[in-house]
Amino acid sequence: MKPQKTPTLSPDVQAVFKETVKIRRDLHQHPELGYQEVRTSARVAEILEALGLEVKTGVSKTGVVGLLQGEQPGKTILLRADMDALPVQEENETSYASQNPGVMHACGHDGHTSMLLMAAKVLTQRRGRLRGNVKFIFQPAEEGPGGAKPMIEAGVLNDPPVEAALGIHLWNDLLLGQIGVQAGPIMANTDQFEIIIRGKGGHGAKPQAAVDPIVAAAHVITALQTLISRERDPLKAVVLSIGAIQGGEAFNVIPSEVKLLGTVRTLSADLFEAMPGRIKRVVQGTTAALGAEGEVRYTRLYPSTVNDARMAGLVEGVAAKLVGEEGIVRHSATMGGEDMSFFLNEVPGCYFFIGSSNPDRSLDYPHHHPRFDFDEAALGVGIEMLTRTAEAYLNEKS
Repeated sequence: MKPQKTPTLSPDVQAVFKETVKIRRDLHQHPELGYQEVRTSARVAEILEALGLEVKTGVSKTGVVGLLQGEQPGKTILLRADMDALPVQEENETSYASQNPGVMHACGHDGHTSMLLMAAKVLTQRRGRLRGNVKFIFQPAEEGPGGAKPMIEAGVLNDPPVEAALGIHLWNDLLLGQIGVQAGPIMANTDQFEIIIRGKGGHGAKPQAAVDPIVAAAHVITALQTLISRERDPLKAVVLSIGAIQGGEAFNVIPSEVKLLGTVRTLSADLFEAMPGRIKRVVQGTTAALGAEGEVRYTRLYPSTVNDARMAGLVEGVAAKLVGEEGIVRHSATMGGEDMSFFLNEVPGCYFFIGSSNPDRSLDYPHHHPRFDFDEAALGVGIEMLTRTAEAYLNEKS
């Protein structure tokens, strides 16, 4: 399938496109993990201050907020980008590859930050036609432990009070020139769990004298998947994945303990409530049947990201003018998690996806992959969507 035709950019967005790419590549070369975005936030603040915006730094440790006041009074809309990278060793051999060993922008947050910075520049140039304010939020730690909630607790939705919010994500599941938007749930409730299986250690040649937690862990992993295949309505989405198994150090020693780390993703409220208890039941029952003990530590991370119907309609209308009806993907929900959800729990808003994949250039690796990259033409599309939607919201008739 060929990528969509790239839409024609506004003259003022065209004028900042090269600068956008330059900033993105600089950020990509210098990735920083959650709450360590010291260089990134300093660069963000420098650019915002040069635009003459009111800037606050150190918000929730490394967060940055810029405020643009239109020349006419009106509402306030929040535009948000995340700044953090991932603990991934980059395998790309580009001129802008990561210079920080073991750290990489493998999810597009470098693009999000550069797009929002240039959206701030374009909207500043259009200040005279804005009826209201735009608050630019550069958030730390989206990949964990989560920077949105602490920024809200620090008061970013106040002074002036925010009445709507927009967030975007470059998305390699969509082709360049496509925009994914829909009302309702767009990303899943995101939880994590830790399972500790305790047995009795011993010699690998005498398993009868031990209680093997590795064998118990294997049974637990298999049994947990029956929660998906046999205990839930097949029309309701849920994901349960084990991401790490930790236990044992020698080939001939049965350890006394094994730890499993995993995640649960749900969209429906009933499964969101039910899954912790079901996991505990399976773990404790399976381990007990094998003479071991199982403990479950369950942590709620991010709630489901739910788009307001009116705001999603506003975004869709803007997208239709930019990429045409054929470029809009309306069924784009994903089981990934996002702490943009905390903003959308407080004010009506919309979180949507900017297609960034270009298979013809091998720019189609999935997010979090060590060879992830995207077609930088998507940056211009993102700036257009942010600026046009913000203007449409602020200048719409009451």
